[in-house]
Amino acid sequence: MFVLHVILFTLSVVEVFGSYWHPHQHMSWNNVVGEILVNSSIHEDVYVVDLFDRRGIIPGLLSKGKKVVCYFSAGTYEDWRPDIGQFPPDALGNGVTTWRGERWVDIRDTRIRDVMRKRIQMAQQQGCHGVDPGNVDGYTQSDLGFNLTYDNQIDYNRFLASEAHNHGLAIGLKNDLLQIKDLLHDFDFAINESCEQFRYNVQKNCLLYQPFFDARKPVFHIEYVRSSSAAHAQRNAICSNRPSDMNTIIKVALTNYKVDC
Repeated sequence: MFVLHVILFTLSVVEVFGSYWHPHQHMSWNNVVGEILVNSSIHEDVYVVDLFDRRGIIPGLLSKGKKVVCYFSAGTYEDWRPDIGQFPPDALGNGVTTWRGERWVDIRDTRIRDVMRKRIQMAQQQGCHGVDPGNVDGYTQSDLGFNLTYDNQIDYNRFLASEAHNHGLAIGLKNDLLQIKDLLHDFDFAINESCEQFRYNVQKNCLLYQPFFDARKPVFHIEYVRSSSAAHAQRNAICSNRPSDMNTIIKVALTNYKVDC
């Protein structure tokens, strides 16, 4: 009888922590991170939202049967987040040039990993189906304030993937194109920003996602434009040039305006 109880307990743990959502190619999607007004009535399968959003967006989407992917920065410290007190000061690096109040973090530090583990737990508790950890290619930056290697980044990104899966969550590889071949089997989908803009850059163009296409794992792709008129003007060029297996949307940054391919 004791053995039976152990077996049943083990199976229940596997069910909770060992199974997770596996998105399929060509699911429709929307990225609403940073948007002031979120239009949740758009008929999309997947929504990428801010993990720390407090406007009831996540439960609202879940109630409509949407798949919710929760974004957080895994490679930087952002001074507007509620958990900033958990970041050790001596693990913070230089500022991110494009965002005031954001600094790189030393991903080798176990205390940083503890923070990210708690964020993944938070995503699970909120009912997210997956996570979208951002800034997971810091090793490519030249002015972090410390030295990170390719292998440091691989190790950290695999840590994130393992934690997500252990908490019953899917995980997406955000950008980090040069590590796709090494991380393909660890990640369930990819999210890319603006690879079509870099079609002539062999280190950043959309064709680097071929391993994901071959594995039939979705690549959620977003291109940003300045205005709705620009979105319509550039739609044909963007949609005809990007790989057909990409789930591409065109958005005016920080607004709910969206055009699909």
